[in-house]
Amino acid sequence: MRQGLKLLIDREHDFVVADEAADGAQAIERGHLQNVDVVVMDLSMPGVSGVVATRKLKQLRPDLPIVILTRHADETFLQELLRAQASAYVLKQSPHAELFRAIRAAASGQQYIDPALTHHLAAPFVAQERKRAARGLPAVTDREGEVLRWVSQGYSNKEIAGKLDVTTKTIEVHKANAMRKLGLRGRIELVRYALHQGWLHDP
Repeated sequence: MRQGLKLLIDREHDFVVADEAADGAQAIERGHLQNVDVVVMDLSMPGVSGVVATRKLKQLRPDLPIVILTRHADETFLQELLRAQASAYVLKQSPHAELFRAIRAAASGQQYIDPALTHHLAAPFVAQERKRAARGLPAVTDREGEVLRWVSQGYSNKEIAGKLDVTTKTIEVHKANAMRKLGLRGRIELVRYALHQGWLHDP
């Protein structure tokens, strides 16, 4: 499978396979190399698992984007990998184009979640939003929603402030207000909400 992936990735005009690893331990050993811009990590590997290898690599190089490739369409795995600060999560059974989109998104500092996971992981927000509407709770403003979208895609408060030509403090306020109105507690819930909105499919 690794050889097949290498051939696929090398065919893309803007990709070059810089190195390979047979297992999690080798991935950790080679992940510090400065010529590696993005890591594509299999979740299921002999010895050290993809989750552990991701955590270790992020400790070595916090700025290194890691794309997880797996057969598991499971919320538990996704949450663990988001906590480990993986940049993207792609199913092996999805078209190859999804992996390429994920790699490009991760390389540009954004987050990407396979669209095939959307319904399964984001469904709870459908019921939640209906309840909010029924209770007449305040809606998120257009600007608050815009800020939250940028945040969910991996942009920093400073980068968003630059895009919108406002202060970083203003971005922090918009983000806090939107999170409060939507009842979102932390990054994992924000990612799930972003999936429901379709924000992580086409960066």
